[in-house]
Amino acid sequence: MNTRIPTLLVSGALLAATAACGAQSLDAAAGGDAEPAAEVVLDQAPAEEKAAGVINAITPDKELAAKVPADVKAEGLKVVSSIGYPPMELWASDGKTAIGFDPALARAIARKLGVKYTLTDEEFNSQIPGVLTGRYDFVISSMTDNAERQAKITFVDYVKAGSGLLVKKGNPAGVNTPADLCGKTVSVVDNGSSLELAEKYDADCKSGGKQALNILKFPGDTEAMLQVINGRAQATITDYVVAAYKAADPKVEVEAIALEGTESPWGIGMKPDNTALIESVKGALDSLIKSGEYGKILAAWNLDKLAVESAVVNGGK
Repeated sequence: MNTRIPTLLVSGALLAATAACGAQSLDAAAGGDAEPAAEVVLDQAPAEEKAAGVINAITPDKELAAKVPADVKAEGLKVVSSIGYPPMELWASDGKTAIGFDPALARAIARKLGVKYTLTDEEFNSQIPGVLTGRYDFVISSMTDNAERQAKITFVDYVKAGSGLLVKKGNPAGVNTPADLCGKTVSVVDNGSSLELAEKYDADCKSGGKQALNILKFPGDTEAMLQVINGRAQATITDYVVAAYKAADPKVEVEAIALEGTESPWGIGMKPDNTALIESVKGALDSLIKSGEYGKILAAWNLDKLAVESAVVNGGK
């Protein structure tokens, strides 16, 4: 995938509270029993989160929780995403609380592992470097799992999705297939899978003796879509789930067209040498899948078609 709005914000509404560990008494220091550590108060999903009821009912898996890396137990799960890509990531009506499938699943994983959770909104191109430097534990941002990214981070794949086109309502430019893009202006998010597709279609047009694409690059999906609305571009390439979500809004006046054969896994990205965390996240996702909670979260956001049967590590090619 691609992304979006270049801001850096830790959503205060997403900071999960945690109870302090009990201090050791003088009797315990002298050999008596230590006071047990208080349990972590798990983060509650906000009311506007469509899957809130499912998420808030998730309880920790004791076996998985016991294997969580010590730093995650102490500091919580530090997640990075890029908000502004509905239905995967979007702001609630307060403008500061992240909701959507990606925040929902991250919160569900944290609850399954019995840890608190924070989410930072950051520009797409800064997310992998942030994971590699240890600023974040993982990125969940509708990120395509592919060989190029696997050279930097390790993925646990959580959905499988394809790409699509957004065109003006009524499709005045007659764009129905990639071949119809030859000689037309196409807007995309820079440095993402939509740009890769645009460049591929451009090469196909040229090799077939047709006019090249005029590719307009933008830092975010919203900016790319606006080019279609204002008539500067005849189409924008994006993820089909997002295209369908936009097209469902009658005020936007756009149509979604699926690009067949573009399906690929999207992954939760982590530092490759953080094997304990990778196994914890994989275990939590598998547990959510088997319990049916994963499917219910997908259904809440009308994303049933994206479901995977199990958590796969680096399944992208």
